[in-house]
Amino acid sequence: MADAKRSGGGSDDEIHDLLRVAHAAAVLAHSPYSKIQVGAALVASNGEIYTGCNVENASFGLTLCAERAAVAKAVSSGATSFRAIAIASTERHPLMPCGACRQVLREFATDMRIHVQGKEGPRVDTTLAELLPRAFGPADVH
Repeated sequence: MADAKRSGGGSDDEIHDLLRVAHAAAVLAHSPYSKIQVGAALVASNGEIYTGCNVENASFGLTLCAERAAVAKAVSSGATSFRAIAIASTERHPLMPCGACRQVLREFATDMRIHVQGKEGPRVDTTLAELLPRAFGPADVH
């Protein structure tokens, strides 16, 4: 079951609401090492919203980013097509998705809107295609 159902990420009001959901998810982060809390709100093609937060681990390579946590929650609930994601953090500036998260998002969408915001300042609006041009995808696997 999704965390919420909204139209998801089109108008300024929808983006603002989606970022509010991502900021709320960030509060739930387990980040005892970096002290950086990140939340994500992922919008499926049907409008359902799935949240995730970063979950750090003492073995740093096992840390799970908020974006991938949201994807895992969505996929485990049956959603496999996405149109937007909002990412919010406790840092002052927007923290863009890492390379691994970009590739995981690409698995389920050739492009999607990405809205990123820190705790202060303006948001960054971009697309997955801008962040991951000429991406490797499912069609490249034979």
